[in-house]
Amino acid sequence: MQAYANPQRFGRLARTLTPWTFAAAIALALTGLYLGLFVAPPDYQQGEAQRIMYVHVPAAWMSMFVYASMAMASAAAFIWKHPLADVAAKASAPIGAVFTALALITGMLWGQPMWGTWWVWDARLTSVLILFFLYLGYIVLWSAIEEPTRAARAARILALVGAINIPIIKFSVDWWNTLHQTASVLRTDGPAMPAAMLTPLLIMALAYTVLYIALLLVRMRIEVAQRRLRTIRLGLEALPA
Repeated sequence: MQAYANPQRFGRLARTLTPWTFAAAIALALTGLYLGLFVAPPDYQQGEAQRIMYVHVPAAWMSMFVYASMAMASAAAFIWKHPLADVAAKASAPIGAVFTALALITGMLWGQPMWGTWWVWDARLTSVLILFFLYLGYIVLWSAIEEPTRAARAARILALVGAINIPIIKFSVDWWNTLHQTASVLRTDGPAMPAAMLTPLLIMALAYTVLYIALLLVRMRIEVAQRRLRTIRLGLEALPA
């Protein structure tokens, strides 16, 4: 990581990888959606409504993965003072917020026919909603504090403190009696679904991950450019009239 601490070197790498990551994400998403919507069989209990899983579950995974990435980047900024760590965390927040919103919305669309209601204060749903508010709070915090160093320090603390919600989301269905179903993929005794369903699910998860990387590279390049412009502007303002 230290090899790409130089923003110019990172920019060159990002420009090279961005089109390839977007192309890979689109190809994976199209493949996963085709297999999930047209090839995978309907669930014997949920019927065709189960197909929303191929959008919902990867979005829920990514909501946690992106926040965990933000927390790790914030820790790297505190410990190693990596110059791009805060940039990566700040750039990740809006992407993670969109994934979380998608998980909540698709979860509601699935819950209405399955549970007969759009929303219940279920432990899993409530903890994911809290995660969404953490994303929004992190974004607002960066905007509310004008001095970048103070804003970065406060955002790091929020990201690290909020990370405690990640294991709560993961294990909420095991710790409490909830309506949300238990894990079907990451189980000690193996996935509880046939390969015809598991394959498109994993492909969609990979598509979301690659899309996150592509969007992250774009947003980091924009953030680096904005910081460079701010430095130039401050330098010009400091010049004698």
